[in-house]
Amino acid sequence: MEDFILVIGLGSMGKRRVRNLQALGIKNIIGLDKRQDRREETEKNYQINTVGSYDEAIANYKFDAFVISLPPAIHHIYMKKAIELGIPAFIEASVVDTGFEKMIRDAKEKSVCLAPSCTLFFHPAIKKIAKILQKNELGKISNFLYHSGQYLPDWHTYEDVSEYYVSNKETGGGREIVPFELTWITLVLGFPKRVVGLYKNAIQIKGADDIDDTYNLLMDYGQSIFNLSVDVVSRYATRRLVINGDKKQLYWNWDDNMIKIYDPESNEWEEIKYETISAQSGYNKNITEQMYIDEMEAFLKAAKNESPFPNTLEHDHQVLKVLYAVESSDNNNVIEKL
Repeated sequence: MEDFILVIGLGSMGKRRVRNLQALGIKNIIGLDKRQDRREETEKNYQINTVGSYDEAIANYKFDAFVISLPPAIHHIYMKKAIELGIPAFIEASVVDTGFEKMIRDAKEKSVCLAPSCTLFFHPAIKKIAKILQKNELGKISNFLYHSGQYLPDWHTYEDVSEYYVSNKETGGGREIVPFELTWITLVLGFPKRVVGLYKNAIQIKGADDIDDTYNLLMDYGQSIFNLSVDVVSRYATRRLVINGDKKQLYWNWDDNMIKIYDPESNEWEEIKYETISAQSGYNKNITEQMYIDEMEAFLKAAKNESPFPNTLEHDHQVLKVLYAVESSDNNNVIEKL
């Protein structure tokens, strides 16, 4: 029997998840959004049925999984409903702790699979970098230098930033990207022992004048230090990583579709290339759709108990604690232990 999946929220990410599911051959997708224009657009572009309310969805269909693609501040509403019904749920990136501890306990008690997004963990470069680190190919690591920069108004070119959640201080674009990046970092490296950081409202983006658009974190991993810089003020979208080991240096710029490793013995750069499928129209060319498709596939397998999803709500909760520790570090002028 075919699975029925409810995609809750038909904004940019919700529509992407519909595409992901269809790419995986899922046919029985129901879209939920209170906005009629979004429902009509989704029905037209993806030929799926939509509903205007949760009650209508539950009354008319029996679902095998939820995909929660709403603004972060209201994820918890439908996470709780998934737990109540015993339905596996995928949740987009978190930025606010809305009763996570209780939801973790409740989901465990009912053995409900909650799968928080960890999109970049599925990026081909990140997967290769993780293997390089696991094999200790770079030697003893001293530091990681990573810059993730974007320009917030470029996220949705079809609407003003004031029209969606990235303009709110609590769920602002810069604040959201910190856990988005920390998720893959901590899945690969584990959690730091201490953190010190600064965050600022640097340029007052029109329509999102109050958000903190720039974050800088220094994370103590014992032997090594991770320097993470996140902003939504970069006019050119950037992801650049340098890892310094005592044997070799790794460099990755997501523009290049390759990882480069410098070997001082040969005085040469090894180029490790990888393939990506094209980005969806309207997105940065480096936002490969494949990592989102792979993420959905991993969720579907987890929902059927075929294999565990890489991220858990417990891990997601711990990531948010790192974000809050950074803000506390700046607010109180201290180094925070984790």
